[in-house]
Amino acid sequence: MAAKSAAPVLDWSWNHTPATSAALVAGGAYALAATGSVTGLPPTHALMVAGAGAAAQSVADLVQHRPAGHIVARCAAWLTAGGWTASALADHTPLTWGMTGWWAAGTVAGMTLARGLVRAEETARTERHERKLQKWANKQAGEWHDRLHRLFRLEGHQVDGVRPWKGDVGYTVLVTMPSDTPELPADAVRKLAVDLRLPKGGGIQILDGETYGQTLIRVTAVDVLAQQIDLPDTPPDTTVTSIYDGIPLGLKPDADEARIAVVDDCVLVVGQTGSGKTNTVNVANAGALRTNNTVVMHIDVTGAGISLPWLHSWAAEGTAGVPLIDWTADTVEEAHILCDTVIAGIGARKTGHQDRLTEDDKLTVTHDLPEVLVVVDEIAELPPALLRKLDTIVNTGRAVRVRVLICGLRATQDVITAAMKKQSRGRVGMRVSDPEELSHLFPTGGARINPKSAPYKGCGFYSSPDANDVVSDPTAFKAYRITPKQIRALSVTYAERRPQLEDVFLDTEPGQYYASRWGRILPRLYKPAQLAATTAPYTSGDTLYPPINPLTGIPITTATDPDDDNAPTPRVVAATTSGSARPGPAVGSDLLSTILSAARTTPTQATSNGGDDATVIQADFGRVIQQAGTPDDRPNPVPQLLADAHQHVVAAGGRMWSSDLAAAHGLDPRAFGTELNRLLRDVGVERPGVGTVRIGDESKSGYLAETLAEAIQCYRNTQ
Repeated sequence: MAAKSAAPVLDWSWNHTPATSAALVAGGAYALAATGSVTGLPPTHALMVAGAGAAAQSVADLVQHRPAGHIVARCAAWLTAGGWTASALADHTPLTWGMTGWWAAGTVAGMTLARGLVRAEETARTERHERKLQKWANKQAGEWHDRLHRLFRLEGHQVDGVRPWKGDVGYTVLVTMPSDTPELPADAVRKLAVDLRLPKGGGIQILDGETYGQTLIRVTAVDVLAQQIDLPDTPPDTTVTSIYDGIPLGLKPDADEARIAVVDDCVLVVGQTGSGKTNTVNVANAGALRTNNTVVMHIDVTGAGISLPWLHSWAAEGTAGVPLIDWTADTVEEAHILCDTVIAGIGARKTGHQDRLTEDDKLTVTHDLPEVLVVVDEIAELPPALLRKLDTIVNTGRAVRVRVLICGLRATQDVITAAMKKQSRGRVGMRVSDPEELSHLFPTGGARINPKSAPYKGCGFYSSPDANDVVSDPTAFKAYRITPKQIRALSVTYAERRPQLEDVFLDTEPGQYYASRWGRILPRLYKPAQLAATTAPYTSGDTLYPPINPLTGIPITTATDPDDDNAPTPRVVAATTSGSARPGPAVGSDLLSTILSAARTTPTQATSNGGDDATVIQADFGRVIQQAGTPDDRPNPVPQLLADAHQHVVAAGGRMWSSDLAAAHGLDPRAFGTELNRLLRDVGVERPGVGTVRIGDESKSGYLAETLAEAIQCYRNTQ
């Protein structure tokens, strides 16, 4: 599929400064005089055009209420241009040095006059607006002084100022309270709202000021959260930013922008199904990709849903020259490779960039040394081994500017690990129906949150460190709405500013799989005929696949023993191999067969001749207690119950509830769970998440194939 043309289009908009507009008028006059002198154009025509321009200019100035002196100056400029043109036509001398000199002098004077008039009008307009605003503020201050006296019997209070919000959605009143009444009563919010006759969706918020005795009364007159707010995508809204500016998410009730900081801290985003969480994540993607010093990676093992919209312009349309998302892990195996590469890159940056640490113990993000932001969606679908690797990134990546944005349906322990929650100072909670969910997410101020304050789709609460590194209380906000059409357009705009990872980050053992990442990923996401020519530079080389642990199914990206000649080696798929015949990593049915074979026990027959070499086994339910004999004679040390349970869980997709697993064995659930848990404890294996397993939207007691595989390996190591 050929790449579509990305040639620039002509801009027919009338975007000129006052100086260039005056120059265009002067240029038109000179062109008219030059052509008219050759064709015999009467001078009166030039005077008629100048008169018509002056008349139109005066009407426009009157409509815009410009000063009379400015109207006269602009009309005089038109008539001067017309007079020069008529004189040049009458004498047929527009191309002489004298007439050209007068024309140049008049052009410079006109440009200077136009610029000065506009500046003077802007200054006057600003002063008029400030006078009008001050008059309004003085009126509001007087009304609030009387209102507080009338409703709460205040004496000695002072209204120091009233500040309107952006967009005329509300305002803030600063009040200095009397020393004998430092606070307003508990029912002040409702009394003030009723007295102001606020519409539905409006509200009152009372906060402490910067000093003791000051009170801020925030009045919301328009319900910003109820409106759909599209992500701004005009040219001024797509200029290059820095990750130090934070990532915009939407608007707060006072129409100020809600931003989260991701340079020093990780971010946790939770929200129930249908709350607008995916849209919020895409808005965060847009904010990070707008910068020129951030590399964005994705982990979404449910189909790369958060990545596909951002890859479409590059992979399918060919309008973007580079992938917006530097790496997207669409499978658990690819996610392991990504995490191993990032963990190794963290260590490489710590040792390889010591010369960049001068006044701070943390690296400074630049275009050549970008931040790495790993966005993880549907974290409940990740196995424990992958969660442990993400914990390592969260715990160790701050100093070298590697941060994680984590998304899940809930902030409970069965979904979010303790390390992720503790290290994520930036938190976003989308619409929920249970107040306890927000209290669990926001340890400070969460108990005072009322979910009804953000009841609409796309609403939520957020808290993030401010410029002084102080985490704010949870604040309601409405996320911007971003559409797939906007994403495709922004992808083309942001593609040219994408940074690349430095050599130090990639010069590691797992880093060898980075260059061929799209050769592994794209065949799973697109059919070969759908790929644009812009993907060729990323898929034309050989594709490298790491070996797979036959028991756990985890890719092996580092050599445990470099001197071991029998150690597994990466598999290389030549670039000439057709897309349909290209083998993927050893996963799926092949890996399932390997895992089942590795876990399957082989019953051995006891020798009938007895003797010292005979194998003697003493066992109770599901567990080998004691065994004797030579190593060749000994049976598999893995308890049969554990091996069978592992086979059932693997066949069920890697996770299974306890009741279903007991039913598959035909055993009582309580007795089965007691015995299987004892087998795990005997080798020191613990079930993650307090033994709960999430399947779909429901969490119950269960087992993961990875947990049982770890126990099997422990039993084998004790042989």
